[in-house]
Amino acid sequence: MSPPTASTPQPSAEPPPPSCHALKLLKDQTALVTGASSGIGRAIAIALGQAGANVVINFFGQPDKALEVAEEVRRCGTRAITVPADVSDPQQVRVMFERTVDEFGGLDILVNNAGVQLDAAFEDLTLHQWQRVMDVNLTGPFLCAQEAVRLFTKQGVKPALSCAAGKIICISSVHEVIPWAGHVNYAASKGGLMLLMKSLAQEVAPRRIRVNSIAPGAIRTPINTAAWSTREACNDLLKLIPQKRIGEAEEIGRAAVWLASDQSDYVHGITLFVDGGMTLYPGFETGG
Repeated sequence: MSPPTASTPQPSAEPPPPSCHALKLLKDQTALVTGASSGIGRAIAIALGQAGANVVINFFGQPDKALEVAEEVRRCGTRAITVPADVSDPQQVRVMFERTVDEFGGLDILVNNAGVQLDAAFEDLTLHQWQRVMDVNLTGPFLCAQEAVRLFTKQGVKPALSCAAGKIICISSVHEVIPWAGHVNYAASKGGLMLLMKSLAQEVAPRRIRVNSIAPGAIRTPINTAAWSTREACNDLLKLIPQKRIGEAEEIGRAAVWLASDQSDYVHGITLFVDGGMTLYPGFETGG
């Protein structure tokens, strides 16, 4: 099927049903995905389950949606639980990890996905908007990664499961490198997440703990419907994407499975951009 042209907005599509015949690259491992009740987090949780992992589905609000994700994971024969927690709260994070260990006996994969966006022109940006985005998008990954590193270090490598003692994947954004006027707090949080990931990767590599990021570009999720649901909005968005299509959340899920598996064991401290070429300066595709 040929890709849509810039003048044709892509129709909204329901996610494909889980593929229970996917390679079980993560068989018997346990994964914790923050912010997993919808959007990219939902797709990652389901993909990890399809790959054979048991999944802890963290959510903040939306308990019904979290339960639906858990049911999707269980359909492929793995276990899933839902755990409410605000990742910016140290006590709630500790309880979430304790619940994970109590239920599954340990942890092998952490996906730091939870994030918020509170936009405003810079001069109108409130301290609350700045602080809340930093708390969830940057402090949250710090708190969760800290608990995970402590646990991975204590567990050590379990050769029957993985070459690594543990894997941490941060869900960043193309805006860790692309400035974004009107979204200063969000872009700053993702730029900070990039160096949190890289500095942590450098520090824990000798312990066989792998740390990487995925930076999605324009992905079709409910939170950004306004960016692609009309012809005009879609045309404007596709100008920024050399592939001339919007990504699907399932594509981020597949990337997360690969980064969490032993197939990527020598991949460490990188940001994997899954963006259709958005970071290729598309304004210069005709020579500038």
